[in-house]
Amino acid sequence: MNREQKSWILYDVGNSAYILIVTTALMPVFYKSYAAVGMSDSASTAQWGFANSAASLVLALAAPILGTLSDYNGNKLRFLKFFILAGTFSTLLLTLITKSSWLTALIIYAVSMIGYSAANIFYDSLLPDVAQGKDMDRVSALGYAWGYIGSVIPFVLVIGLLFAGEKLGLQAEAVKTAFVITAAWWLLFSLPLLRNVKQKYFLKKRKRYITHSFLRLISISKEIGKNKNAFIFMAAYFFYIDGVDTIIRMAVPYGKDAGLGTGELLLAVLFIQILAFPFALAYGKMSEFFGAKKLIFIAITIYLLTVLLGFFLPQIPDIRVKSWVFWLLAFLIATSQGGIQSLSRSLFGRIIPKEKSGEFFGFYNIFGKFAAIAGPFIMSMAIWITGESKYGILSLSILFLVGAGLLYFVKEEHSRTISK
Repeated sequence: MNREQKSWILYDVGNSAYILIVTTALMPVFYKSYAAVGMSDSASTAQWGFANSAASLVLALAAPILGTLSDYNGNKLRFLKFFILAGTFSTLLLTLITKSSWLTALIIYAVSMIGYSAANIFYDSLLPDVAQGKDMDRVSALGYAWGYIGSVIPFVLVIGLLFAGEKLGLQAEAVKTAFVITAAWWLLFSLPLLRNVKQKYFLKKRKRYITHSFLRLISISKEIGKNKNAFIFMAAYFFYIDGVDTIIRMAVPYGKDAGLGTGELLLAVLFIQILAFPFALAYGKMSEFFGAKKLIFIAITIYLLTVLLGFFLPQIPDIRVKSWVFWLLAFLIATSQGGIQSLSRSLFGRIIPKEKSGEFFGFYNIFGKFAAIAGPFIMSMAIWITGESKYGILSLSILFLVGAGLLYFVKEEHSRTISK
């Protein structure tokens, strides 16, 4: 790998700590037990869900115009820097949360999530600038792989802090220190990317380019409609990544409903992060021989098996057998989580025009953000109608089946690059 590719990969090491430590592990528990103390469980959960949906909705609406603006010379890195600073600074502001300040906590968290997600638009769109052709599969997979293993380092440190804080009666202080560690880690590993990566494919700026960007947004919407291959892929991606993201967000709560302990669930999260590293690398390597599309099909099949096993998990009477099945589920998720995400990103990067990667990835991200809203809603509705969590997890099989059906019609081809 060259220096640009290494720098691009290192950013995934930095920002993965945020999604693991803040979004998955700490903030949901810290919010309910500290910021929303005195509020009923149902009310605090509803407010938490609303904040996550609101942040996803803001990004979904903003992603296309941000992507369109970023395609002009130098804008990708300018926007990337702005949202990295916004995300890391608001993560630091989480340390200001006090007891019962639930609204302040949700606002700061939502801003940090927007910063993280918006930065990913420009990070993803720089992939065609650092890698070409099938090399995108390898570099994209390496990004996810090193992101998984790299985020384990601060996560283990944070777990140690939490145990020490619990013994000393300083749980809140330990969590706030974890927020500082996360922000510093994210910012530190952003520096090589901001210094070494350049935007090679771009459109030349013109007078009133902001107005022109809105006109291009209308134009690119029509172009995506005409680019049948890219449109079908984004539709397929919407469904199957919806299932993947929902499993990521709901695995721990579902495990709790199934009767598993918090300690075991946190260990499972750590297990997935570590094991996902070699499997993400393996997906990137295997794509050289089998192609990204076939491997995405394999990953979808594994997720379908996960959903089916998850459906039967609550019905297992023996807690030891139930624990073994849960760890099998964690293993299956670890084998394919990084692969399906990285190969989706690289496959999309190959079938779009490179000089319009910003605006195309803007739409790519809008599909992902709307999926982040729809998946948990579908699962929750299934649980509400049936009164049982297992039917919620089973409902996700529809998303994977529809996604696989649409992916079948995608042609794994390279796009031509037009002149700037």
